[in-house]
Amino acid sequence: MRLILLLTCLLAAGASWAGTLRLVPSEVTEWKAVYGRVEAKETVPARARIGGIVAELTVSEGDLVSEGQRIAFVRDDKIAFRIAAIDAQITALKAQLETAQTELERGEALVERGVATVQRLDQLRTAVDVVQGQMLTTQAERAVIVQQSAEGAVLSPGDGRVLTVPVARGTVIVAGEAVATIGGGGFFLRLAIPERHALALSQGATIRITSGGKASDGTIAKIYPQIDNGRVVADVEVDGLETAFVNARVLVELPVGTRRALLVPEAAVATRSGIDFVSVMQGGEKIDRTVVTGNSFWRDGARFTEILTGLGTGDIVVTP
Repeated sequence: MRLILLLTCLLAAGASWAGTLRLVPSEVTEWKAVYGRVEAKETVPARARIGGIVAELTVSEGDLVSEGQRIAFVRDDKIAFRIAAIDAQITALKAQLETAQTELERGEALVERGVATVQRLDQLRTAVDVVQGQMLTTQAERAVIVQQSAEGAVLSPGDGRVLTVPVARGTVIVAGEAVATIGGGGFFLRLAIPERHALALSQGATIRITSGGKASDGTIAKIYPQIDNGRVVADVEVDGLETAFVNARVLVELPVGTRRALLVPEAAVATRSGIDFVSVMQGGEKIDRTVVTGNSFWRDGARFTEILTGLGTGDIVVTP
């Protein structure tokens, strides 16, 4: 009976811990919490090519547009009057051309009969050429003005989202004035980090991001060398970044250094009555020690808890 009880106790003891772990300091990453802003990689204004009145405006802030899409139209009433004036000039030139060609035909007939001279015939031909040249010049001028009228259409310079629309329908604008600002080329996070952490940053480093209640990872794509107002500017690329609001602030955690810490498996920490305990082997016996825990970390697919006080280097922790 005593042998059976002894075996039962040994089995129970073996079931209480599955293994042991000797504590040694581990390298852990220090994280700095900062806020980043969602920004467009390319912010390009859609500008008017002619001056006039905004007769049509088809977009507003937040709309998605594609490259070459017509987003507004600027009308210059003077262009229509200039086209009408040139049309009148072309009509007059056509009449002059018809008269000059008639005179040329008559002159050719007179030369054949020996009534008119060849010199007079050359003058008539020159008059026809001059009118034809004037006709071509006027038609080219009309084409230029018609093209100016077509350039009243304001086109999107690229794919993206409309960020600002500083004008309204009926506004008088000049050539080159921005009708809308388009943010395109994708979106990224821009960070402004205290310069004391500048040396700890590296291009390609992974950061932790919390956006919309979801945690994700990002990569530092670029670190700008110029420090602005005591802060280092860096750009971070993030897959699936929420871009509904440009310039929205997003919580970011940056790796700014490393330190040594004692880590135990999270399952090895037991909480009773609000106090944390860790089982260790001491003198061949299992005892519980009161500990103060810190942050948790993922290592090799398992979760570990930092022990601030209560354990030391070399302690043998009982792991379940």
